[in-house]
Amino acid sequence: MKKIELLSPAKNLSNAICAINYGADAVYIGANAFGARANASNNLSDISKLVDYAHKFNVKVYVTLNTILNNDEIKKVQDLINNLYDAKIDAIIFQDMGLFELDLPPIKLFASTQCNNINLEKVKFLEQCGVSRIILARELSLKQIENICRNTNCEIETFIHGALCVSYSGQCYLSAFNGKRSANRGNCAQVCRKKYSLINENGEIISKDKYLLSLKDLNASDYIQKLINVGVTSFKIEGRLKDENYVKNVVSFYRQKIDSIINKTQRPSYGIINLDFVPDLNKTFNRGYCSYFLSGKRENISNIYTPKSLGEEIGTVLSVCDNYFTIDNNILNNGDGICFYDENKNLTGTNINQIVENKVYPNNMDKIKKGTFIYRNFDIAFEKILKHSKVKRKIPCEITVEKVDNDYEFKVRDECFCYSLTIKNKFEKAKNIYQGMQAIINQLSKSSDYGFFVKFVFINLYEIPFIPISKLNEIRRMLFEGFIKYRLSKYNYETKQIKKTNHPYLKKDISYKENVFNDYAEKFYLRHGVKNIEKAFETNFDINKKYELMRTKYCILHALNICKKQTKDTKNYFLIDDKNKKYELQFDCKNCEMSILNTN
Repeated sequence: MKKIELLSPAKNLSNAICAINYGADAVYIGANAFGARANASNNLSDISKLVDYAHKFNVKVYVTLNTILNNDEIKKVQDLINNLYDAKIDAIIFQDMGLFELDLPPIKLFASTQCNNINLEKVKFLEQCGVSRIILARELSLKQIENICRNTNCEIETFIHGALCVSYSGQCYLSAFNGKRSANRGNCAQVCRKKYSLINENGEIISKDKYLLSLKDLNASDYIQKLINVGVTSFKIEGRLKDENYVKNVVSFYRQKIDSIINKTQRPSYGIINLDFVPDLNKTFNRGYCSYFLSGKRENISNIYTPKSLGEEIGTVLSVCDNYFTIDNNILNNGDGICFYDENKNLTGTNINQIVENKVYPNNMDKIKKGTFIYRNFDIAFEKILKHSKVKRKIPCEITVEKVDNDYEFKVRDECFCYSLTIKNKFEKAKNIYQGMQAIINQLSKSSDYGFFVKFVFINLYEIPFIPISKLNEIRRMLFEGFIKYRLSKYNYETKQIKKTNHPYLKKDISYKENVFNDYAEKFYLRHGVKNIEKAFETNFDINKKYELMRTKYCILHALNICKKQTKDTKNYFLIDDKNKKYELQFDCKNCEMSILNTN
């Protein structure tokens, strides 16, 4: 059976350890540079500490180097990858094809979704390059994913939760065009979460000052069984800038969800996780959820009224007085944060000061009316539960104490490994046999600090020795530290040497959208038969030239119920941002895609 991996984001070492403790089979984390989240970088020392902690549980560590690199940077990346290989990370998540021209150590490469992995042809090309895993574009349907899984030997990874980029990943240049903050360089300004107005060629305003490019968040929990069935082996949670409470809640939810579906032997990591709360995705930051295009159909995937978190639905306001309101489902608490849409569909919010029976006293009653629907975007009780939750993953094990010749042997065994420690001390016979046995059992069972849970201590001795507590503590430390080192030495560290290939690329001529930002990437494409190469948009884009700044499977007209297919509309449409910049919209109705272009 294939192993099914739950993959969690990690902003830093603390978040990564949290993700492991709450059920992740793998974590992805940024190094000190060159990751697609510039504000989530980590030094090599922390990554090395993470590797040791993770590998103890057979959890894998992937490092993100998924930006495009200039000529100076790619030389530094060579040294960084060598250092990461020495630290025994499990794979590099990359975007820049220039990496294939470097003298890399035998480390696995995973093709980031930033590589625009949108079809089988691209996946097969990367597979022939030696890539071990493909992280698919979020826009693919279940049917498309199945076709890819059945026709490649690469591992396939899909996103299952978190924020959605409105653009095909790796194909968004709107932020770079606006303020030279490139998404492909790890500095996206999230201009898609800002207000825009939609006008037609006649200047008529179709929609004014709305968040016309802001999508809901992804929640594919209902599709996990189907995705496993078609061949997906890694399920990725988005959110490398999120806090520990997000990690605890979301990882725990998907751990339980996946465990309810798979066979125990399909779980790749070790250890038991005893949760002290009930996970609830509605209580974590979300803009409303959707399953994006997994169904193959178009659902309501945008929220044009706000890019902020709505949280969970609570209920409808029944009555309003001067300083309180009543609601049809009062599960609110003192200190909660609530939000709602006012009569102009603007999202506003306030805090709850006091609850008295069915009366809710908010900090601000302004704009709350009878019939207003209330959301809770901050559940104070749940956040406190998460904050104080101290779950630690533990590996069940057994300890045996016996005598071998004249020495004492302490042996610890889990489901996979066994380690022995020999103590040559000659201990006196215990005067009280029961107390002597209990001292050994009690002290050796104190193993949680090492990540183990001792189920049994078997004492196979004819004569029970008296071992001082201090000595038992020393033996416990030596036993578990030795066991950890032994287990790490037996870790199945999978490597793969990349060999240069020259199989033809999908096209002979490539545009700026292939993101060729350095000489190494150019050499790569030339070696694979490309004849004409346009440099990356970030190299030196011409402000007077028309570019496709974004291609998206989301359509504003469809979201506004004025789909061109249905209305037979032939007019041209434009977006106007808050700085009065104008962008042209183009619609590929055959493929249900929309493009955003700058206007000259």
